[in-house]
Amino acid sequence: MTRWRASAAYRLAIGYSAALAVGMAAIGAIVFLAMHVAFTRQLDATIADESRTLATEYRSDGGGELSDAIAQRESSRSPARLMYAVFAPDGRRIDGALRTARPELGFHDIAFIDPREGPDSARGLAIDLSPGERLLVAADREWIERIDRTILTVFAAGFVGLCLLGFGGAMLFGAYLRRRLQSISDGAEAIIAGDVRGRMTVSPRGDEFDQLARTLNRMLARIEQLLENLRQVSTDIAHDLRTPLAALRNRLEHGVNKVGAAANHKIIRDAIARVDEVLALFSAILRIAEVESGETRRFFEDVDISALALDLAQSYAPAIRDRGRNLLWSIEPGLTMTGDRELIAQAAANLLENAQCHTPQGTLIRLTLVAVGDCICLQVNDNGPGVDKADRRRIVERFQRLDRSRNTPGHGLGLNLVSAVAKIHGGRLIFKDNGPGLVAILELPQVSATA
Repeated sequence: MTRWRASAAYRLAIGYSAALAVGMAAIGAIVFLAMHVAFTRQLDATIADESRTLATEYRSDGGGELSDAIAQRESSRSPARLMYAVFAPDGRRIDGALRTARPELGFHDIAFIDPREGPDSARGLAIDLSPGERLLVAADREWIERIDRTILTVFAAGFVGLCLLGFGGAMLFGAYLRRRLQSISDGAEAIIAGDVRGRMTVSPRGDEFDQLARTLNRMLARIEQLLENLRQVSTDIAHDLRTPLAALRNRLEHGVNKVGAAANHKIIRDAIARVDEVLALFSAILRIAEVESGETRRFFEDVDISALALDLAQSYAPAIRDRGRNLLWSIEPGLTMTGDRELIAQAAANLLENAQCHTPQGTLIRLTLVAVGDCICLQVNDNGPGVDKADRRRIVERFQRLDRSRNTPGHGLGLNLVSAVAKIHGGRLIFKDNGPGLVAILELPQVSATA
């Protein structure tokens, strides 16, 4: 019993069964009372009709005919026969076989003496035939009582059977709930114990518990991914910081042995540059973490992305040209969306910088902005060496850099930030082959588009 009280599944099942039993008891009581009242009213109507009939005979033919009518009715062997009595003003019974006291006018529950059973109860109606004589027509309540007992017996048997069935069903239902919840609990305990790759069991039925298990499994997969990212980021940060910090230490150690203001000045400037490199790395990591947390959503507003893309293209074109590459652009006007203008601009700038940093001189870079269905596609493509299909998924991960990019500045965080910006806006970052070259597409949901 203690185990049942401690189990929410059993409490829920038993509570539901008890509520059903109380509801059935209430319905049974209402039905019983309604039937009892209906039979009583039917009996009253029969008595009232008989009383009117006898009163009419008395007024038409006198007391002799009334006495004969009562005698004839009392001699009937019908099981539903009525009982009669006529009383004098002093209370004496002057006609009829019904043995009871002179009643008041109207309907009453009366006590009478049954010749076979002794004291009994009946339902009667008393009316005045004349200023001195009072007629009482009554009916034994035994048949109503038999019906009441039959109804109560049937209902009690059905109620007990329902309670037993409900209790059995509650036990089965509670056991089922407990078993399904226990499977989820066991899976969670295994994960707590260290098995981060463990998952909840999903049955082929596809019910609410399976939907919950699938949701929890997706959550666990996401947590596992975040933990893996955390481990990877920690390793990559340690790896990426080791080189500039080691170089900084060597330069400062070398500067200790140097003599002269000019030499010290150069060493200090070099040390500052390397510290700036480390700070830039941490700034990029913090910016990505801020975007992925969703904190920037509160700054969302309507953004004219066509004007933003045009400003970027005009701003970057001279710098790209100075580095031996060409930038062309095709921007559909009037495209707007809801988002963070600064993040979208930074994402587009990262795509342009990625295109110019990882392509040889003479490369043609194109910036395209166009509405496709319900999306706005900001596309940067080039005719450079491109990226192998197997590496396209990997280049958006943090600190991931292809072998041929090891000699270029950066820490491998630019495309990861672009991907985070796309996700926070409900979009995605897609890479395709340009044959030759690479196509990077920042796909964002469109709010409105006017040409």
